[in-house]
Amino acid sequence: MNFNQLNPKVAETIEKALHVSRDQVTDIKMSKKGMTNRSFLFKCQGKKFIMRLPGEGTDKLIQRKEEYEVYQAIAPLRISDAVCYFNPENGYKISEFLEGARVCDAGSMEDVAVCMGLLRAFHEKNIQVSHTFDLFGQIDFYESLWGEAGSCFEDYRRTRANVFSLREYIDKQKKRWTLTHMDAVSDNFLLIPGVDGKAEEARLIDWEYAGMQDASVDIAMFAVYAMYGRRQVEQLIEAYYREGCERSERLKVYCYIAACGLLWSNWCEYKRSLGISFGEYAIRQYRYAKEYYEVFMEESQK
Repeated sequence: MNFNQLNPKVAETIEKALHVSRDQVTDIKMSKKGMTNRSFLFKCQGKKFIMRLPGEGTDKLIQRKEEYEVYQAIAPLRISDAVCYFNPENGYKISEFLEGARVCDAGSMEDVAVCMGLLRAFHEKNIQVSHTFDLFGQIDFYESLWGEAGSCFEDYRRTRANVFSLREYIDKQKKRWTLTHMDAVSDNFLLIPGVDGKAEEARLIDWEYAGMQDASVDIAMFAVYAMYGRRQVEQLIEAYYREGCERSERLKVYCYIAACGLLWSNWCEYKRSLGISFGEYAIRQYRYAKEYYEVFMEESQK
């Protein structure tokens, strides 16, 4: 692919953002299409960059001005990719490509431990922004986008009622109310080579869903995306809470897993209405909503 094949608006953005001419932009390669966005790699003046373009229907899902605020808030922490350009109106984003980076392997508890260490350290910074990610409100919002089609799951109403009943327990628990990634999944954790032979370091990218929320939600997000079984969920909790996890906190994480499962199930159903299917992933998210309601009910009675 060459520069002239790019959308003219995208091409102009690169030229202006990086202060270069089109003949300086080379080696353009489309990268794997994400669940929310499209992106491509390119080289310019001896460096690699990645440009993010919002995907279909994203304008209804993401508030780009809020995402811009998040990137401004986390910039001093140097825990994400280096953003060179961000347009809060259309969501175009250009970042420096992280050389030698690899995606976290959710099946490797060594990788998971490194990533949970970064996540815990970030949460403890107690970063504040002006907007909130309303977990249950977003479940309703995604449902509202379905139109008249409704859910493909026959027992959706019962499942939804069960998950929403968990709010009573959640509301009574203590919380770390801070900037929370809300999409802290394995694919968004990158491990980069350490300097001078040191251990790999983690970075956390793609902050478009981030907002103020209880930090524990990020643990649940990692679990449902990785499609963890119960034993792996417990290992994940232990990787985050290295000092040990209180029973009440563990039960709260179970509640969040159920809620996050329903959240992304509803998100997938909206995408399905646009002709985009996520297959087994979508089904598994709905199962989390059902199964972890039952896990909570069983464990809370002990």
